[in-house]
Amino acid sequence: MDSWVRFNGQSQAKERVFRAAQYACTLLGSTLQHDEAAEVRRTVSQLEAHMSLTRKLLRLGNSVEALEAAKRAIHLSDSVLRLCLTISHLNRAMYFACDNVLWAGKTGLISKLDQHKWSQRSFRYYLFALILNLTRDAYELHLLMEREARSRTSKQPSSPSIPLPPDHLSSSSSPATQAMNFGWLYRQLHLVGTVLYSNPPLLLDLVKNSCDIFIPLDRLGIYPTGPGFVGACGLASSVLSILTMVHPWLKLKP
Repeated sequence: MDSWVRFNGQSQAKERVFRAAQYACTLLGSTLQHDEAAEVRRTVSQLEAHMSLTRKLLRLGNSVEALEAAKRAIHLSDSVLRLCLTISHLNRAMYFACDNVLWAGKTGLISKLDQHKWSQRSFRYYLFALILNLTRDAYELHLLMEREARSRTSKQPSSPSIPLPPDHLSSSSSPATQAMNFGWLYRQLHLVGTVLYSNPPLLLDLVKNSCDIFIPLDRLGIYPTGPGFVGACGLASSVLSILTMVHPWLKLKP
């Protein structure tokens, strides 16, 4: 009950719920392709549009929050995290600003607004922010993998070095070399799995950003995937966002 009260009191909680409902409508609409379902599909499409407009209303003022987050990130000691998070928050601020302009255009407060141009502009900012977030996730994963590898090395007893085969026997196509490459790949994948399993916040953030990135890629025409896939990705990332609000310890920090 305490988790639910905390979730319901957060400013972004309702926006996340509407986001999940919007992409659920997108996913549902993609499954209604029969002629006899035209009326239902039209109703779902109208509901999706209302959800989108409501979300834009709930996001009014989020640019200020993103700018404050950028001011906090600029003081991080790690240079990679400082660069990725600061620029990501600045792009999120521009994305929310464009989104606010779109809301004003859709509600008639700004007449003769080129909504397509502003929508494309907002998705470009959104895409760049997601790329930086994924870069941050990859960097965090790299650091944790190095730490885990050092920990494993320190626990293992030292073994005598194995002499390398002669040059004429160390061809990349030899069975021994291929077995070594497969063994190295297996160890790396096992290391990645171990690190992500022991760090749920990083795992959730990586999956959420990986799902989200397909949305601007589709909207910008860079990598079209269709409304069904976009709806599924948006719904999945929305559920993960709600999960991090209900359980704040699952949110990746800083």
